[in-house]
Amino acid sequence: MASLMPHAPRTRAAKHRGQEDDSMGELLSTVTSDVQQLLRQEVELAKAEVREEATKAGKAAGMFGGAGFAGYMVAVLLTLAAMFALANVMDLAWAALIVTAVWAVVGLILYRRGRTRMRTVSPKPERTMETLKEDMRWARHPTG
Repeated sequence: MASLMPHAPRTRAAKHRGQEDDSMGELLSTVTSDVQQLLRQEVELAKAEVREEATKAGKAAGMFGGAGFAGYMVAVLLTLAAMFALANVMDLAWAALIVTAVWAVVGLILYRRGRTRMRTVSPKPERTMETLKEDMRWARHPTG
């Protein structure tokens, strides 16, 4: 009996530690569940915000499209007005040819400028690639 006595407190202590482990496990499980739920809610909030902003952007793009069409109509009507104004001084066919030539020159200038700018465009994100290379070098040699 005396030999069983020293083991009894250890058994109770082990049992008590097991309960602590169980409650710690339950606590960890609850915290994990809460964090997962919070993350899901944050993702849903982000999706809702993105949808709302996309709707606003879509409406704005539609307005830009309408403005572009209105600008096109202005250009057409100004072209016709210039053509008929020149027709007061010369034959209508020559007036139309002159206005068409002016538009051809404008188109050529815009094409060349666009082509020049397009040649400066790089499809790959240079700064990001360099940063990633630096990160890889650091990851391989963090002390250097």
